[in-house]
Amino acid sequence: MATRKSRFVLCVKNDGYEVSLERRKVYRVVPDPKAQAHGLIRVVDDSSEDYLYPATLFVPIELPREAAPAFLPAPL
Repeated sequence: MATRKSRFVLCVKNDGYEVSLERRKVYRVVPDPKAQAHGLIRVVDDSSEDYLYPATLFVPIELPREAAPAFLPAPL
């Protein structure tokens, strides 16, 4: 089974989303090509649910390999 490489972003602005997003916090991205075509990005927030936000609120980052598992969902 092929695994898709996880992507992560850093929140750099939270204007209008202060309750949902924290500036300077790392979020995991859920790939969503349709959302991306509309300038949106799907991220997993603190509730462990994924939501759409304007992509301009984030910048992509690369995590060290050792840190990435801390941001992935826990196995069932």
